[in-house]
Amino acid sequence: MREKYRVKIAQSAETDLAEIWAYIAADNIDNANQFILKLEQRMKTLSYSPRRCALIPENELLGTRYRHLLIRKYRTVFRISGNTVYILRVVHGAKLLDTSMIEE
Repeated sequence: MREKYRVKIAQSAETDLAEIWAYIAADNIDNANQFILKLEQRMKTLSYSPRRCALIPENELLGTRYRHLLIRKYRTVFRISGNTVYILRVVHGAKLLDTSMIEE
């Protein structure tokens, strides 16, 4: 049996999701709703085997052990602590990770 983790979403990641929704909704609200639901469903999969996701390249510069789950063009950046996965940010893959908004 696989180990189960709790998944917690930081306020900074919630803000990211709201911004992504607003950006997509400017063109099509239904697409925005569907995409955010897909992101949330994929984030829930982190409750099993979150270490399957790669470490982020910025770790060397940041001195962290963050990982990311890639969902289309977006990166869900998270850290694992004990049996909890903390989702810290959801950013477009073309953007650099802005750590100023990360809540630990």
